[in-house]
Amino acid sequence: MSRELPIGLTPPDWLVRNLRPQQAPVNGPAVARAALAMALPLVIGMACGQPAYGALASMGALSGVIGDTADAYRMRLLTIAVPQAFGAVGITLGAAVYGHGWLAVAAVTAVALVSGMISTIGAVASVSGLLLLLNSVVGAGLPMPGAWWLAPVLMTGGGLLVLLLALLAWPLRSGVPERAAVAGTYRAVATLLAASGTTAPGTYEDARYAVTQSLNQSYDLVLAHRARHHGRSPELTRLLAQLNAITPVVEAAPAAHLAGRPLPPEVPAAVRHLARAVEKGSTGPPGPTGLGLPTPTEETGRAVDHALRHTAEVVATPDVDPLGLVDRLGRPAALRVRAARAAHDVMLSAASWRYGLRLALCIGLAQVLVSIVTVPRSYWVALTITFVLKPDFGSVFSRALLRALGTVAGLVVAAAVLSQVPRGWWDVAVMLVLAPLIPALTPRGYGYQTAAITPVILLLSDILNHQGTALLLPRLVDSLIGCAIALVAGYLLWPESWHTRVGDRLADAVADTARYAEAAFGSHVDPPARARMRRRLYRDLSVVRTEFQRALTEPPPTGARAAAWWPLVVAVERIVDATTAARVRVKHGAEPPSEAEITHVARQLRELSQGLRDTDVLHPVRTDLTGPPDSVLEPLRQEVAAARTIASPHQP
Repeated sequence: MSRELPIGLTPPDWLVRNLRPQQAPVNGPAVARAALAMALPLVIGMACGQPAYGALASMGALSGVIGDTADAYRMRLLTIAVPQAFGAVGITLGAAVYGHGWLAVAAVTAVALVSGMISTIGAVASVSGLLLLLNSVVGAGLPMPGAWWLAPVLMTGGGLLVLLLALLAWPLRSGVPERAAVAGTYRAVATLLAASGTTAPGTYEDARYAVTQSLNQSYDLVLAHRARHHGRSPELTRLLAQLNAITPVVEAAPAAHLAGRPLPPEVPAAVRHLARAVEKGSTGPPGPTGLGLPTPTEETGRAVDHALRHTAEVVATPDVDPLGLVDRLGRPAALRVRAARAAHDVMLSAASWRYGLRLALCIGLAQVLVSIVTVPRSYWVALTITFVLKPDFGSVFSRALLRALGTVAGLVVAAAVLSQVPRGWWDVAVMLVLAPLIPALTPRGYGYQTAAITPVILLLSDILNHQGTALLLPRLVDSLIGCAIALVAGYLLWPESWHTRVGDRLADAVADTARYAEAAFGSHVDPPARARMRRRLYRDLSVVRTEFQRALTEPPPTGARAAAWWPLVVAVERIVDATTAARVRVKHGAEPPSEAEITHVARQLRELSQGLRDTDVLHPVRTDLTGPPDSVLEPLRQEVAAARTIASPHQP
């Protein structure tokens, strides 16, 4: 029989959320690549009598292992190779100002500003900015062996070794990750259809969120190189057509759910059958007539049946005309155009300047501090700040906490390695054990990643400097100093970082829902544009959920205020579902709403959006929703009324 802790000894909820490991499967190939890519340079370096050179190459491989997160081979070219180029620039700049006092302080601070600004562009740019600053800090704080060009070449070579190992199977498995992602989306849709019409609390909502996440991932994967191929890749064109084809099924799911009757089990089974065909890349029969679908008897059933048969036709079609492909999400512009647009947005974006200045302030303070006060291995202070203060890596407070805890755990392992294992060829054996832990533990959370990386970094540092266990205490002190600077100068001094943005994001989503409601029933909006609007709206709602989960890891009062928003997050998602369901019903024969009804609902949504904007406390709003009770918009009006009631404080 389990015993609960006394109330005074129970850890706070925000701390439990921070420490709870995330569930994720172990990526076996990534684990093997990490072991080989980080041990092989040590073997070569020791065999050549230059272990320091091997350690530098292993450091470069470490950055490649951290960036080795993409599934598609084409994406790995970007996520590993591009950051390595920025890392080479960073180590060159840092080494050039090593030992130059205040010039080094100014140079690293300037690099921090640039790094922070480009990190706001996207995922690849974020990792590139991270390596640019990390390597600049290392180069400015640690003497590099050999000529000025040797360290950049060795570290870049280590990172490219990871890329080479990651691409070895490309000729044999080309397109497999993309097909697996699209098939995973189909399976997520099958789960959503199985949950439609059920009354179990949260089942349908969780399934719908999983579909949104899977669609986002699949579209990003397939469209990432769409601009480069310009329709010349038949496989990418076909996968995009299959993603477009499943979208009407996703749109029909809310209508089936609001009908309150579970769909026949043959419907989700048919989608799973199509998922297997997508994953294998097979075409041809059984097609729509071989799915075993029952004859629908009601409006929503016909909507699902019609959408699913169209999906089956697309999956069974061997060739897809790229010129006739409906653009349901918006094809990306050419790479040159996107790069110019990103640079323009960064230079004119207040958010990118704020984050760049915030990071530069913290790095500058760290560099000034270690220039005035003698701090052993002082570059670790700036390294800690760089890892903690990332805009897309989650809460700064949580990352500082997890960084400190992860460092302590990693130091325990490092102490055993540095005190008990002799230097030399034994380092290779230790690396073969420690390196695989990095990709294995990284998906569990930032603290677990830090615990895995810390002993590896200390082992490589010891190969370069031969200080043994003397590295342990400076590493702990420097990490704590870095966490303190990030918390004070990068968190407490910036109110936007410790105020929840859930309300603001929700307000944007509600305003977009008002526009979508107007477009959903208007003849002036073409179907592809309407589909793109709906996709963007669901993507924004997934961002709201992510922001909500991030806010819950903050200490009071931020976490407590965020928790109050959850019923409204769900309510806004239900509003979007109700709007989509109404559109599907009209498409399949229901009486369309009048222009006055549409205008009335849109106005109420905009009033709700205005009541939510720029606040941490829910506002009271007036609820006045009337209209024909038999209208297709009646479920939407009910959901809007519920949301506005949630947004109003309870009256005594």
